Amino acid sequence: MIDPVNFGIKGLSEQEVLAARKTHGKNTLDYKQQHKFIDALKDILQEPMVLLLSIASGIYFLTGNIGDGIFLASAIVLVASISFYQESKSRNALEKLKNITQPKAKVIRDGELKEIQTHDLVIGDSVMVEEGTIIPADGVIIHSNDFSVNESLLTGESMAVFKDAQSEKNKCYTGTMVASGLAIATITAIGNATALGKIGKSLESIQEEKTPLELQIASFVKKMSIVGGITFLFVWGINYYNTLNLLESLLKALTLAMSILPEEIPVAFTTFMALGSWRLMKLGIVVKQIKTVESLGSATVICIDKTGTITQNKMSLVKLYLFKSDQIVPIPEKTNLLEEELITAAMWSSEPIPFDPMEIALHETYSKIIPVDERQAYKMVHEYPLGGKPPMMTHLFENQQGERIIAAKGAPEAFFPISNLKDTEKGKIQKAITILGDQGYRLLGVGTAKFIGTDYPETQQEFLFDFLGLVAFYDPPKKNIGAVLKEFDRAGITVKLITGDTATTASAIAKEVNFIGYEKGMTGTELMQLDDKQLQEKVKDIQVFSRMFPDAKLRIINALKANNEVVAMIGDGVNDGPALKAAHFGIAMGTKGTEIAKEAASLILVDDDLSKMIDSIAMGRKIYSNLKKAIQYIISIHIPIILTVFIPLALGWAFPNIFSPTHVILLELIMGPTCSIIYENEPLEKNTMLQKPRLLTTTFFNLKELLTSIIQGLAITVGTLSIYQYGIAQNFTEDTTRTMVFLVLIAANIFLTLINRSFYYSLYTTLKYKNNLVPLIIAITVVITASLLFIPPFTHFFQFSSLSFEQLFLSMLTGFISVIWFEIVKWNTRKKTNNTTI
Repeated sequence: MIDPVNFGIKGLSEQEVLAARKTHGKNTLDYKQQHKFIDALKDILQEPMVLLLSIASGIYFLTGNIGDGIFLASAIVLVASISFYQESKSRNALEKLKNITQPKAKVIRDGELKEIQTHDLVIGDSVMVEEGTIIPADGVIIHSNDFSVNESLLTGESMAVFKDAQSEKNKCYTGTMVASGLAIATITAIGNATALGKIGKSLESIQEEKTPLELQIASFVKKMSIVGGITFLFVWGINYYNTLNLLESLLKALTLAMSILPEEIPVAFTTFMALGSWRLMKLGIVVKQIKTVESLGSATVICIDKTGTITQNKMSLVKLYLFKSDQIVPIPEKTNLLEEELITAAMWSSEPIPFDPMEIALHETYSKIIPVDERQAYKMVHEYPLGGKPPMMTHLFENQQGERIIAAKGAPEAFFPISNLKDTEKGKIQKAITILGDQGYRLLGVGTAKFIGTDYPETQQEFLFDFLGLVAFYDPPKKNIGAVLKEFDRAGITVKLITGDTATTASAIAKEVNFIGYEKGMTGTELMQLDDKQLQEKVKDIQVFSRMFPDAKLRIINALKANNEVVAMIGDGVNDGPALKAAHFGIAMGTKGTEIAKEAASLILVDDDLSKMIDSIAMGRKIYSNLKKAIQYIISIHIPIILTVFIPLALGWAFPNIFSPTHVILLELIMGPTCSIIYENEPLEKNTMLQKPRLLTTTFFNLKELLTSIIQGLAITVGTLSIYQYGIAQNFTEDTTRTMVFLVLIAANIFLTLINRSFYYSLYTTLKYKNNLVPLIIAITVVITASLLFIPPFTHFFQFSSLSFEQLFLSMLTGFISVIWFEIVKWNTRKKTNNTTI
């Protein structure tokens, strides 16, 4: 590879960098002043539960119940602290994600090419940008090869604009994307002083769309809040009618409203998404939008590229096809004239500063094999970027003596109509293409042309080329790719290969890695001849798509989506951008991927390892499953609290106000952490990756799952109210009855937590799951409950009483029985699926 320093670019010294940074600051866009503490405090004070607690606390103070008022005020502080903790965990996870996704920039400093964070760029730096990257700061171009930029972010114009140092269009701007070529630019503006920075205020008004799951959860919470509000007014009205005591009746109504409000659900959702993203980041997967984490497990089709995904993207030039002698030869240590001519022409057809792996391999081979290096003697005078179908590119070089080199490379078929080739000669070339393609080599045709004058043709296809031969590159498959493909198959996910390579090369590599359906192929040309309906049928069976270009890739994605598939697309190049954007999940390679690909994608595989996609899909399924368990737990445990408060009140039982707001908030504080702490930390169940992906259109809860939670809640309610009536029948005091009912709820909570860790496997199996938080949270719950029962000040404050051994045992047994019946349901489910694992 040619050193940029050979172009006379030394860049800034470290002292100059420090001085520039001191004067102009960092290359960051800063607009909205964020007051994280104040914003978080505002959000917490607006939470319905905090408002209800505040009202109830105020009423206790007004009625002289100072102890209860202080307790509820303390509960507000505790709830706020938990919310702050959850919010800070989410924010820290997001900050770490932001640091990971911070793009890098190549800069020349002290005569060396270095890679740094974009925010470390300073005015005066010499930055190198190439195809697929996002320009990190405003600058003036001082060198370029075939350089064009998409400036739609600033201008709205989607067509790429060609730029070079000599023309009026010699400036590049932050945030715009390099569509082709390479350039070196001197930075003239950074941060808010850039063109993007000056219009950046508009970016603050962009609102994020909510995901389908987020909308479903918000709708559920809203409905529960409405039910709570209506019930609150109803109970307040009845109590006021009976007692004519405004504050007391308001307090009873608030008790019920607190029991109905499912404030844990949005907290659980946020916690699961943020921590899920953080866990994925530790695995080497960056999720750009944390709200999409739960959706990952629903992918039904994954479209993957060959180069860098199945293969290692370590291109090496391994063979040559010499057209003039009709020979296929390995790369020699010493070249003859024909070999030298082909390698030299292939190098001249590449960029002077190569960045594509194949061009780098050509430059390296030229450096090793060709005796006299002439690269410094020639200067590029004209170029034709990669284009046409099949694609090719052409470069024109000239030395001081006026000697000219015109060299082109591209798809071998691209040369057939623009070279003086007879049909027999085309047949020989086609035979060589088949032989090399069958061995999995990636092929480029190479040709040269002659032209006098400077009135160059408008297109490269107007030259008459002398076809010299083929250069064959080998990119070995990744060692783990076969196992990864098997894992996708086991998870019920179809994998489709979409590549720009020839059909023979694509099929050979697919066969080598045991790719399912490697024999079922289609080219881009064949694909474009089909209408949308025909393509929708074809994509069901075709697994290998070769000679693909951006429009063809996009049509494949859209056809799969039209078939109601949930599509993930993996890509790394500029031409993958549209397909990455169109797919449900665009996945970019972190190391070899272009910035354009990363910008279009919703996930980034940091180390380009496809096996991490298995991890991300498993994580997505786990998060979705565990979030569902948490919310089912919340529904189940809220029902007995609601009914235990409401039924005695509505039916006028002996102790109508068995629970006060103090008791309800105590239950909430004990039970609340279970859903978001224990369930978020649950491991992946062993049958999760053997299930078919769920459809994105699937509602969060189906009727059966919702009924399960409701029935579990009603069963616990039967237990609590049975103990309630037992206490009345035994002439127990109100405090003793309250204590026993409270204990039933606590015991049911503990056993429900354990039983609902799986809705399929038995308690015996789930107790073996590794989750260190389960024994910790249960131990804390037991200690708190024991303190309430056996430490007199606590017992007196909460209007409890000490229980006899029989009362204690009966309460715990009732709580156990009210949930353990579900083990029979799970056993019956396993029996139906002929699964003997317990």
